[in-house]
Amino acid sequence: MFTGIVEELGEIVAKEELTDAARFTVKGPVVTSDAGHGDSIAVNGVCLTVVDVLDGNSFTADVMQETLNRSSLQRLEVGSRVNLERAASLGSRLGGHLVQGHVDGTGTVVDRSPSENWTVVRIALPTSVARYVVEKGSITVDGVSLTVSGLGRDGDDHWFEISLIPTTLDLTTLGQSPVGTPVNLEVDVIAKYVERLQTLAAD
Repeated sequence: MFTGIVEELGEIVAKEELTDAARFTVKGPVVTSDAGHGDSIAVNGVCLTVVDVLDGNSFTADVMQETLNRSSLQRLEVGSRVNLERAASLGSRLGGHLVQGHVDGTGTVVDRSPSENWTVVRIALPTSVARYVVEKGSITVDGVSLTVSGLGRDGDDHWFEISLIPTTLDLTTLGQSPVGTPVNLEVDVIAKYVERLQTLAAD
């Protein structure tokens, strides 16, 4: 479980293509400072399991084909910057919201509107994910816990907006994600449970 509060910007320093998988080596001194084999670290919002810790400065993680197909991790290359967060511990502050690290789908940055003190980013998202997104609700974008500031659709195309403060722009990949960038989306898990319970009740 995570909170969507990014601890540091990491970097992909190696990528090995495997059969139906890929092995990434990720540089992130903060998140690897106390990491060990089997620990969970969110990489751009995707919960990955640490395979090895290298020199206390980086870690390796295997990503199965299913995860590559369902997330933007398949587009990562050596040199790509990534948002990193260690799993939350019991008793830690919940600065964002409850995040599982299970991507529900990918969206695409379709517009950026900068102003003096913040930037509004519009993201297109699949219809299958849009039904779980509500204005002023929580959503995770590339592992960052954010509040939905606007919702809309153009024909059959759904979108939502997030307003990014300077801290988020400076300390996460969202500050440098141009129009066209694919992003991982995770909706609030409560919405999915409510839908499931309603479906079962109707059967």
